[in-house]
Amino acid sequence: MIFIIITILFLLPYVVLILYYRNSWLDIPGFIPSRKIPENELPFVSIIIAARNEELNIGNCLQSIINQTYPQNRWEVIVTDDHSTDETVAIIHSYKKENIRAINLADFTQNKILNSYKKKSIETAIQFAKGELIVTTDADCVVPEKWLETLVTFYKEKKPVFVALPVVFQNPLSQDSFFKSFFNTFQSLDFMTLQGITGASVFKKFHSMCNGANLAYEKKVFYEVNGFEGIDEIASGDDMLLMHKIQEVYPEKIMFLKSTDVIVQTKPAETLKDFMNQRIRWASKADKYTDKKITAVLFLVYLLNVWIFILGVSSFFFIKPFCIFLIAIIIKTIAEIFFLYPVAKFFGKQKLLWRFVPAQPFHIIYTLVAGWLGKFGSYRWKGRGVK
Repeated sequence: MIFIIITILFLLPYVVLILYYRNSWLDIPGFIPSRKIPENELPFVSIIIAARNEELNIGNCLQSIINQTYPQNRWEVIVTDDHSTDETVAIIHSYKKENIRAINLADFTQNKILNSYKKKSIETAIQFAKGELIVTTDADCVVPEKWLETLVTFYKEKKPVFVALPVVFQNPLSQDSFFKSFFNTFQSLDFMTLQGITGASVFKKFHSMCNGANLAYEKKVFYEVNGFEGIDEIASGDDMLLMHKIQEVYPEKIMFLKSTDVIVQTKPAETLKDFMNQRIRWASKADKYTDKKITAVLFLVYLLNVWIFILGVSSFFFIKPFCIFLIAIIIKTIAEIFFLYPVAKFFGKQKLLWRFVPAQPFHIIYTLVAGWLGKFGSYRWKGRGVK
């Protein structure tokens, strides 16, 4: 009986939460510009990229920005080079354009060891930014042609001070091995789930989430909340922790832009080790959130996965836990697929959903490991060890 009670206590609120996210995602109106903004009203945009050893990616990223429909004289790119040892800087310099430049982070750190080089990279670039609107993306991202045009129109019409935008993982290559394809699909499904929750929660102002690969905020607001001050020693969180600071001042002006014209594509982790380091890095900031609603959500998700894992282990010894385990897995999976379908449809990835069921055991295990090590362990990121 105790197994059933505990399962209901964890599973019921989780299913209700997932259904709430689904309805909230569906409630988000797709953004359709009501008018074309006259060129003399277009704000100047500063695109900031923190890069470290990105010679394989930075060229594609910059080329996709150059292809923007937004007027070339109304944006700039500032890439902060974070101690790269490859050809990253040389590739940036090969783009002989006045509105694309690189700055060297080492010139501003005085050889000081930092716990968050990315926050320092962004903060340094903002000092030189000419735009009223700061837009961040990552060096391994590719942006669509109407990215800036759509974002700026949304910014002018809705008057937000902080905008979260959608990100998706690139599709697996057809020549990938089965394991590689499955691994990338698993990452895509997991990441799309986070993106769906991001849009739903921001739109309903239930809690706040975002991803630094596709983010925009007013420069004056960044300085108004003193930038990364107070969170600069936390290794991760250049996106969500900043979002929470701004939300405390402007709770009604944090928005999510739902449009296929602004979906940024990024690359999944290459190896399982890289994937785990990434997710441990994300989990490491969970107890630093000032938005306690998201902390409560993460705690519920973690406890549910721990309990299902316990049921799964107990199933090897007792028949009753196995039945409860099976029912819990089925209910959890159905609820999640029901939520994920409209999100996958938005991203054009419905065909990936058939792999959601076999991915469930891996999702439960990685959630347990990443959550635990995010709190009590350490990880490596960009060749650096982080506690």
